[in-house]
Amino acid sequence: MQLIQQSPDIHAYLASDEAIDHWNPVVQETADALWTASGDAYSYAKAAFEFVRDTIPHSGDSGDPRVAWRASDVLTTRNGICHAKSHALVALLRAQGIPGALCYQRLADDDGTNPVVHGLVALRLPGGTRWSRLDPRGNKPGVDARFDLDREWLAFPVRPELGEIDYPELHAAPHPAVLKALQESADRPQLWRNLPTAL
Repeated sequence: MQLIQQSPDIHAYLASDEAIDHWNPVVQETADALWTASGDAYSYAKAAFEFVRDTIPHSGDSGDPRVAWRASDVLTTRNGICHAKSHALVALLRAQGIPGALCYQRLADDDGTNPVVHGLVALRLPGGTRWSRLDPRGNKPGVDARFDLDREWLAFPVRPELGEIDYPELHAAPHPAVLKALQESADRPQLWRNLPTAL
């Protein structure tokens, strides 16, 4: 799939905002610690991905009812759904000068019902020209997302026959419908009802 930058300016994918708050001390401290342990952009990106994937449980797996959406809150509470974890990973990437984008899929149950928008990320190493999609959702039985910039190892490859979609756009900021659902949900059960079914 050809990924499409929503903004032609690569600097848009290094910016901070309310959700991707990489100026926050919690994000900065986490990024600095991961950089010290890695030392180059590729190794850092891999470490950041594995940190978010493996040390921040997806709240749907853990049962945590709290709704985190700001990157710093995700890192502080160690909690979030796919969208929140994506915000955290993009913030960590941008904190060390690696362009990061938010990407989306439309997924469904095995019979094509109950569609929902799923969040993941894309990164472009400094000096590179190619974007690579990654899914920091968190692995579990049947889900094996990996760090690979050449071949996609996403949590959920789409099934077009069930109406599932890979959206090709690379968003510099969270999609408004996703952000609204996160911000306006008091707990995870309400968030499940509020999440968009398509973009």
